[in-house]
Amino acid sequence: MPKRKISYGIVGAGIIADTHANALAMSKNSKLTAVYDRDPRRSRDFAAKYKVKSFNSLEAFLKDREIDVVTIAVPSGLHAEIAIPAANAGKHILCEKPLDINIEKAESIINACRRNKVLLSTVFQLRLSPEIQKIKRVLSKGLFGKIIHISARIKWFRSQEYYDSVAWRGAWAIAGGGALMTQGIHDLDLLLYLNGNPVEVCAFTGTLTHTGIEVEDNAVVSVRWPNGSLGTIEASTSCNPPFPRRLEITGERGSVVLEDGKIIRWDLQDGNTEVSGSFPGGGTSDPASISSQGHCQQIEELSEAILNGSQVLSLPGEEGLRSIRFINAVYESAGSGKVVTFNRKNTLIY
Repeated sequence: MPKRKISYGIVGAGIIADTHANALAMSKNSKLTAVYDRDPRRSRDFAAKYKVKSFNSLEAFLKDREIDVVTIAVPSGLHAEIAIPAANAGKHILCEKPLDINIEKAESIINACRRNKVLLSTVFQLRLSPEIQKIKRVLSKGLFGKIIHISARIKWFRSQEYYDSVAWRGAWAIAGGGALMTQGIHDLDLLLYLNGNPVEVCAFTGTLTHTGIEVEDNAVVSVRWPNGSLGTIEASTSCNPPFPRRLEITGERGSVVLEDGKIIRWDLQDGNTEVSGSFPGGGTSDPASISSQGHCQQIEELSEAILNGSQVLSLPGEEGLRSIRFINAVYESAGSGKVVTFNRKNTLIY
């Protein structure tokens, strides 16, 4: 008898919902069943496109017994108001990054999932790429030696129309931030995943080329880690033409450079030059061009955990807190003009 597929219902029918729908179509153990969007027209159009059920209310959507997992694909600042009712309805949750825009709301999601004994997975699919997993293994073996620098660059482009067409993208209360929170958070998460939680951050942000928005379109961050390494993060939606996203790690005995998820330089003193495959990149100037492959892998992991009765996920909700704490520190530093320090629990010391 074939193993049943886990059914997903998506809340939010915007650009990222298409990425999830395509990822589910690629999945072996998962399927898309339903969609709900507060705009009935968008919900109907999305449902027709993917041949799934459309719901006119969140309450009716959450009562559907066929739905095993709720995928949250609404604006960042609305995640908690969807996730908590979903958890209370007994649904497992796949939540797009960030988990929410502040620590308190993110923790409320995690606590609701714990109370209701449902799984929560935060979407940071770049962690799962073959390249990042290879780098993680090499770092764990100490083959790069003492880490000196670890930095990320996300110099992308978003048009004025990108912000004008959807008002929440430029609003602090809903977006929670701009180039760093919306575009740069995946790369920032990779720095935390590969090098651990930071000790200090110092940041500058500005809105340099877009009008009518509250959030930053440029950010520069300096970081210090407990292992003594230093780093920088550059995030922008002003660079036209855009640059490929770039991550660099430099150690005493080796270094690696990735561009758009592909290793373009791999130097180790032991001579190991092996390079593996990669997830397609995308997103430098068009958010609709983001690949679904990484999402598919994360969906498969969550579905397997549900089918096997496992509580083990590589990206549980708690992992989503780390990047929110980091970004909150960045905005605190940019606003105060001071260095912001973390304690051992990765909470801020003002």
